[in-house]
Amino acid sequence: MGQVALTLNVMLESPDVDVDVVKKEIEKQLQPEQIVEKPIAFGLKMLEVLLVFDDREGANTDAIEEKLRSIEGVASVEAGDVTLI
Repeated sequence: MGQVALTLNVMLESPDVDVDVVKKEIEKQLQPEQIVEKPIAFGLKMLEVLLVFDDREGANTDAIEEKLRSIEGVASVEAGDVTLI
């Protein structure tokens, strides 16, 4: 079996949210391969989170999204690309 790459777009609540604190919490809960900070508008930022896991584990994106939504400072989470690597 191969591996699956899942990209999640994490929108922060406001420009006042400490991005580093949110990144550390995401790293603690999910151990992502990469987190990329992207500016949106008026100081608001989005985090693009890349997760890689074995295909046989399956991608329960709902559970992962719910875990991310529970982090303080996160406004919304949206699944992006899902692909085999």
